Amino acid sequence: MSKDNVTAIKKPDTFVDDPISEILRQGARSLISQALKIELELYTNQYKDLRDQMGLQRIVRNGYLPERQIQTGIGPVTVKAPRIRARRR
Repeated sequence: MSKDNVTAIKKPDTFVDDPISEILRQGARSLISQALKIELELYTNQYKDLRDQMGLQRIVRNGYLPERQIQTGIGPVTVKAPRIRARRR
């Protein structure tokens, strides 16, 4: 009698790269990008009155973070998130 308790797990199928899936990924990329920009705008507006010793805003936009992939239901989506900078006193 074998005491083998290893169960084989089926790997998920790879995502299909058809034109419709690519259109959906582009839409998802656009929606995620818009949501990140709106969230960042709300955050910076919340702290727009904070100033440093020279009178400059302490919380400011500062370009973009490197692109990264986010796993979604339609496959991985590459996004570029905006970056903020908190100036020191």
